[in-house]
Amino acid sequence: MNINWYPGHMSKTRRQIEEDLKIVDIVIEILDSRIPISSQNPDIAHITKAKKKIIVLNKCDLADEKQNYLWVKYFEQKGIPAVLTDSNSGKGIDQCIKMIETKMSAELKEQADKGRVGRKIRAMILGIPNVGKSSFINRIAKKASAGVGNKPGVTKQKQWIRVNDKIELLDTPGVLWPKFESQEVALHLAFTGTIKEDILERVDIAYDLTKFLIENYRDRLEARYKISEQFICQKLAQEQPENENIYEIMLEIGKKRGCLISGGNIDEEKTARMILDEFKNGVMGKITIELMK
Repeated sequence: MNINWYPGHMSKTRRQIEEDLKIVDIVIEILDSRIPISSQNPDIAHITKAKKKIIVLNKCDLADEKQNYLWVKYFEQKGIPAVLTDSNSGKGIDQCIKMIETKMSAELKEQADKGRVGRKIRAMILGIPNVGKSSFINRIAKKASAGVGNKPGVTKQKQWIRVNDKIELLDTPGVLWPKFESQEVALHLAFTGTIKEDILERVDIAYDLTKFLIENYRDRLEARYKISEQFICQKLAQEQPENENIYEIMLEIGKKRGCLISGGNIDEEKTARMILDEFKNGVMGKITIELMK
């Protein structure tokens, strides 16, 4: 399945990022902790490969804690330091600042040895839509995101944000890539609200999320929607296609939560929206979609 969509502004943003990379020292790529691979733009990975990089696994408060640390290890094994952050509470922000300074320490020492003392570290913030980039910037800049002025060779539209006396950030708009080659990636982005339901059908998205939860986080599903394991096992054991079994479990969730229409029928659209919203908001508990074994 190829899902083709690429709003014109995203193509323009990609070109601007390539231009801006020439004036920054390090890239801070923000990913969603629940879907670290699906939330990593492969185009951005390609155009930033020559730059120093730090991975920020944001929204870690919504993800499975054990999986969070496995993903940190995964990126570190690839030679990219990673830090877990929750931009709403501020968790991990100080660690991120220290990591930027550590990563750039050798270059700053070299500059100082040449008499260039006081040069700021220029960091570019990158991330696809809905990974919490704006919240991260507000938190790391202590909500005093005053620009620090235009720099030589930098167009007037660029605004640098002061973090401290050593670091300045350059923000960029969130950018996706031209097409999703994998249905799995598209689903993961739909689960977390990065792509909207006009790209994929909401009921289909909720069905796939329900199926994933039954297979990997059944206890969370049972606890949230007061559905017994016995009921789920009975439904899954029915002699009919699996998709019908899963769909019936999904409708039972809607029934339990009062997602009804006239005649006592279950409103599948309302049920789907409720399941997706409760996952996105962390109501079901800490859940990671992309699991490290």
